[in-house]
Amino acid sequence: MTDNAPRGLPAPPPLGAAALPAGTYAGRVVLVTGGGSGLGKAIAAEFARLGADLVIAGRRPQRLKAAREELAAVPGAGRVTAAVCDIRDPERVAEVFDAARAAHGLPDVLVNNAAANFPSPAEDLSPNAWRAVVDITLTGTWFMTREFARRHLAEGTPGSIVNIGASYAWTGGPGFAHSAAAKAGVKNLVETLAVEWGPYGIQVNGLVPGLFPHADMTEDVRDGLERAAPDARDARQPALRVGVPRELGWAATFLASPYARFVTGHTLVVDGANWQRRALVNPEVVPVREQLGRGAFDG
Repeated sequence: MTDNAPRGLPAPPPLGAAALPAGTYAGRVVLVTGGGSGLGKAIAAEFARLGADLVIAGRRPQRLKAAREELAAVPGAGRVTAAVCDIRDPERVAEVFDAARAAHGLPDVLVNNAAANFPSPAEDLSPNAWRAVVDITLTGTWFMTREFARRHLAEGTPGSIVNIGASYAWTGGPGFAHSAAAKAGVKNLVETLAVEWGPYGIQVNGLVPGLFPHADMTEDVRDGLERAAPDARDARQPALRVGVPRELGWAATFLASPYARFVTGHTLVVDGANWQRRALVNPEVVPVREQLGRGAFDG
C-alpha cells in the first residue's frame, strides 16, 4: 500500500552544484545591484560559480568589501569588483558602468536586485517614506536599466537584464503600498522593455523570490520567522519547506544564459507556489494597523 502522506517538494542539490555547464559565464561580466548582502549576494555567487567576472554595487562600503572577498573565493569565479553606488543618482550609476568597463568590460548581464521596503499602514506613509522606497525600487532600477541599454544600443551588442520583483506586483500588498506599487512598475518595465529592446538583442526578464531565509532579511520578515517554529514556518508553504538562496541564483543564471535566449518579457516566480495559495474558507480580516500593532489613526 502506498503512503500518500504529504512530503512537500524535494530539497535542492547541495551548495556548489551548478544548474548550467561549467564556464557558462566565462569571459562575461555580470553587474548585480544590492550584491553585497542577502539574496543579491546569493545570486552573484551562482554567476561566479559559472565563471563570471562580477561587479557588485551597493551603498555600504564595508559590506561590499566583505562580499567581494567572499565571492572571489567561490570556486570557478572570475574577477570581482565592488562599486559603491546610490542607484537613485543617475550620475553615480554612470560612474558604476564606467568603473565596470575599466575593470572588466561592458557588463553583459545586469541584475537589478537593490530595493527598499518596510511595513506601514498606507495612511501613515510620509511623502519622504514613499519617495525613499519608490526612488530606490523603481526609479533606481530604471536608471540602471536605462544606462545598461543605452551603452549596448550604442555599441550594437546584445545583453540581458533580470529585474528582481515581488508577487504583490500582481496582487497588491496591504501594509506595503509603497513597495507593491514600485514592484508593479518594475514588472511593467520587464514587459515594456522586452518588446522595445528585443530587436536589438537585449532580453529583459523578471524574477520573483518567495521566502528564502538568510542573514540579511528585513526586520519584519525576521520577526515573523522568529515567532514561528521552523516546522510551522515550513508548513505555511505549499512546498512544505522554504527556499534555499542558491535556488534563486540558479533561476537567475538560467534567465540570463544562452539557454534562455528566446525567453524575454517573462517574470518567473520562484516561491514553491506560495503566492497562489487560496483557502477554501477565507480567514478573518485583520486590519493592517492591528497586524502591525499600531493604535487607532489620529491624523
